[in-house]
Amino acid sequence: MNFYNLSGIVPLDLVSEISSLLETQQFPKTYLLHKQGTVCKHIYLVQKGIVRTFFYKEGKDITVHIASEGELITAIDSVISLKKSRYNVEVLEDSEIHAISYNKLQALMGKHPQYEKYMRLILEQLYAEGADRIEEFLFYSAKERYDNLIKNRPHLLNRVNLGHIASYLGITQETLSRIRKIS
Repeated sequence: MNFYNLSGIVPLDLVSEISSLLETQQFPKTYLLHKQGTVCKHIYLVQKGIVRTFFYKEGKDITVHIASEGELITAIDSVISLKKSRYNVEVLEDSEIHAISYNKLQALMGKHPQYEKYMRLILEQLYAEGADRIEEFLFYSAKERYDNLIKNRPHLLNRVNLGHIASYLGITQETLSRIRKIS
């Protein structure tokens, strides 16, 4: 979901209020915005750059989500529940990131309950994207997942290393190389 495409859905006063709560910083490649085993208290909006969410399993890092300009990213298992996260959130290239405290966002919703419906719309969109991703893994072959990535997010191929792309697609780097040769 591209946050910048919400201007027709979300009222400008809400966008303005949220913008006033954002903390903007520059981060270098490989910087961890969030480390596993800690509580994540922020939602991040990528202004410039690319960020991924990943976790370690059996000595391998598994990329769960990749966000680029205009997209949101966080350690979702932690930010809402305030429990320690199993995810890391890593900057993949020098990036400009807007961070908003989840507590401040909740306070804004408490102050302006009429905004909650717009937050619900955003969450519904994020949920739909998550459901689509699950569907890809359940029903699509590795080649079909790669083709979908090329169709929907081609910019990632030039900006994210193939190991992370393969992990994101749920395949090995060798399988990704074979798929790329026949595509």
